[in-house]
Amino acid sequence: MPDHGHSPQEVHARITAPQGRGVLRDLVYGAIDGSVTTFAIVAGVAGAGLSPFVIVALGLANVLADGFSMAAGNYSGTKAEQDNIHRIRAIEERHIARYPEGERREVREILAQKGLNGQVLEDATDAITADKENWIGLMLEGEYGLGGIDPNPMRAALATFGAFLVAGLIPLLPFVLGLPDAFTLSAVSTMCVFFAIGALKSRWSLSAWWRSGIETLLIGGLAAAIAYGVGTLFHA
Repeated sequence: MPDHGHSPQEVHARITAPQGRGVLRDLVYGAIDGSVTTFAIVAGVAGAGLSPFVIVALGLANVLADGFSMAAGNYSGTKAEQDNIHRIRAIEERHIARYPEGERREVREILAQKGLNGQVLEDATDAITADKENWIGLMLEGEYGLGGIDPNPMRAALATFGAFLVAGLIPLLPFVLGLPDAFTLSAVSTMCVFFAIGALKSRWSLSAWWRSGIETLLIGGLAAAIAYGVGTLFHA
């Protein structure tokens, strides 16, 4: 089965309303960092031999404070990216108004790089430059390598914070619930989260689910092992 339909209606709907970057990167980024940093705190504090109450207090502080910090940082970074797109769009609008022939030559060169030539190239150049929005859109893509959809800072921030919060709470649950052998349960559940994140991520990649899961598991496990090792240096 094809990944999507190719009827005239389906093609028109897909091309006229592209999905853009989405929030996959933000979800994976937030979930991995949430589980890694929270379990790193759990492992470090447990390695130092401190009480479960301290683990829960520091873990919750990390989930809320670090999660918000990551969301704010992602918002600011995505907003800067959005602002840069708007700045470049304003530059192109100004150049089209002041130097239309020079900008037409740029459009012609972009289309030539796509394989057009001869009269087809001239007709396509005329058609693109007849519409200002199409003209600017082609320049953003061809000259600057920018997509046609602006990033959404708030959506990116909320996705990051939500994923961080959910994944970051899992290492704390055994301590919050007062379960016996809480550290072992926390370690096992966190490793499962690492693997699940990687396996889920494989849906949007060419890697096998188990390979992607193991890769993420190794990355998170290494961070946890380092934190636990450092914690044992301060064991009373």
